[in-house]
Amino acid sequence: MLRPSVAARRRRASRAACLGGVLVVACGGCLPALQLNRTLATYDAVATDAVCRQLLLNMARAHHNEPLHFTALSNIAATYSLQLNAGATPPLGGVEGGAGSLSPIFGGSWTDNPTLSIVPVEGEEFTRRLLAPFPESTLTLLLRQGADVDLVLRMMAGEYRTELDGSRVTYANKPSDREGYTVFRRVVVHVSSIQDRGALYAEPMIFTDRWTVPAASMTPEVLQMFGPEYTVAREPAGGGYRITKRVIGRIVLTNYDPEVLTNDERRALHQEASHNLDDELVVDVRSGHPGGEFPLHGKFRLRSFANMIDFLGRALGEDPEYDVAPHSRTPAVRENPAFTLRLAESSRPLRGERAIRYRGHYYAVAADRGYQWNKKAFVLLYQLFQMTVVKPASAAPSITIAK
Repeated sequence: MLRPSVAARRRRASRAACLGGVLVVACGGCLPALQLNRTLATYDAVATDAVCRQLLLNMARAHHNEPLHFTALSNIAATYSLQLNAGATPPLGGVEGGAGSLSPIFGGSWTDNPTLSIVPVEGEEFTRRLLAPFPESTLTLLLRQGADVDLVLRMMAGEYRTELDGSRVTYANKPSDREGYTVFRRVVVHVSSIQDRGALYAEPMIFTDRWTVPAASMTPEVLQMFGPEYTVAREPAGGGYRITKRVIGRIVLTNYDPEVLTNDERRALHQEASHNLDDELVVDVRSGHPGGEFPLHGKFRLRSFANMIDFLGRALGEDPEYDVAPHSRTPAVRENPAFTLRLAESSRPLRGERAIRYRGHYYAVAADRGYQWNKKAFVLLYQLFQMTVVKPASAAPSITIAK
């Protein structure tokens, strides 16, 4: 049997080394994409966990009557370094007959060096994000996403205002005010019963305004000034022009479709709501519709995020919430827990998710039995904190990859 020559074996080894090098380079092109996917997932997990722990920590601070403090992860810069090598070397034991031969070798390394930028939430940003009350649009947006209205109102609303015997009265969402807190809870749970029956509306009051102007004043230049929301038509008698404007007004929480109201009724509700601040939401529950067995007419005044954290933290000890039975005219509701968001506090480590330690105690979201009320409340709190961020897209947290 003829043995292959030394030159032939070397050529085969060289071709194997070249082929291996090509494979290494080809696989190396896939590694950056795989690493990017892993980095994105890791960043997402770290950023979410950091915000959740800060929320728990600040509720613990509020429990101890200490100031709030938040930090933001403003930027992540990750520098990647990929090194690949391929070659050939003689075998360690030599070859038979003393003939030389080459064995392919491959190698590589991957390193990353992330840099995280953390900035405190302070100054004007602290005022805008934490101290400014939420606008009504935030609450109605959550309701349109399917959020529980009782959970949203108990967390976001600080009080319910209405008129009683011709006088204005305020019912605070504050457990230490037993009368006000009881009325507030009963109003909220009744609104929740309307939502359970699929009859709760959070819609803007849409109406039309009409007026007539003399024909002499309607020159072609004036006609061009009217926008698409205006309709201009000549009066039948020829005495002038009738101008109609479609107005999308303020949002009102109702137990009926606003379309069942007359144009004047919708305008009146809009005018009432327009005299309120942006952080006030009018509620109008009328008889003759689902929930009308307990009519309501008033407005909710919304809290700031700092007020919400303080309310939830103080519920741990200084101002705890308690059970409030629904009004006698309110039908049965699915959920009416005592606490808006119940926290667990212990001197021993807790098994709850993202438990934090502060001042020698451990804090976590209390475990639920059955309906996951506490978890939903914490998710809502997280969403509201994210909704306080008002920045251009270019200023959002980013990942920079330097190759």
